[in-house]
Amino acid sequence: MNWIYNPWPWYVSGPLIALVLFLLLMVGKRFGMSSNLRTICTICGAGKTSDFFKFDWKAQRWNLIVVLGVIIGGFIANTFLTTDNSVSLNPKVVSDLQSKGFNSAGKGYMPDALFSNEVLSDPKILFLLIIGGILVGFGARYAGGCTSGHAISGLSNLQIPSLIAVIGFFIGGLTMIHFIFPLIF
Repeated sequence: MNWIYNPWPWYVSGPLIALVLFLLLMVGKRFGMSSNLRTICTICGAGKTSDFFKFDWKAQRWNLIVVLGVIIGGFIANTFLTTDNSVSLNPKVVSDLQSKGFNSAGKGYMPDALFSNEVLSDPKILFLLIIGGILVGFGARYAGGCTSGHAISGLSNLQIPSLIAVIGFFIGGLTMIHFIFPLIF
């Protein structure tokens, strides 16, 4: 039973993700997390101010259930099925991150320098989180989907726009971590 407390290897989790996507393809559904924000805005009445939000949101209820399942599953996995939150990182990466002020590097997936409650009292970090959230939201909408939608669902459907988007995500991520991140921290 200890297997459930450890990260699953790629040869187990990868085929499980492929199975879910195959089943979604068979029933004519396309998976995507960021599209649920549009659905939620529509449910809240955003269609009164913008035509973008005027669509049959009830046809997307299944996707909202997927999001709910991801949230519940993530909570259960983190709260009850995790004995060690450390992340296996190269010691050079840990050292580099610690030199930039990320003292909790390798101890968890979300560094304390960005995700602790003290962050809310640091205007610089708070500003970066807000700007980052706006850019991610705008980018996901502008690209027609987020990383999970394009990389997992779009590539499994052999969509060329998703391949271009994923290449753009990697270029953006590498640019951020190698050029912009050192300037900020």
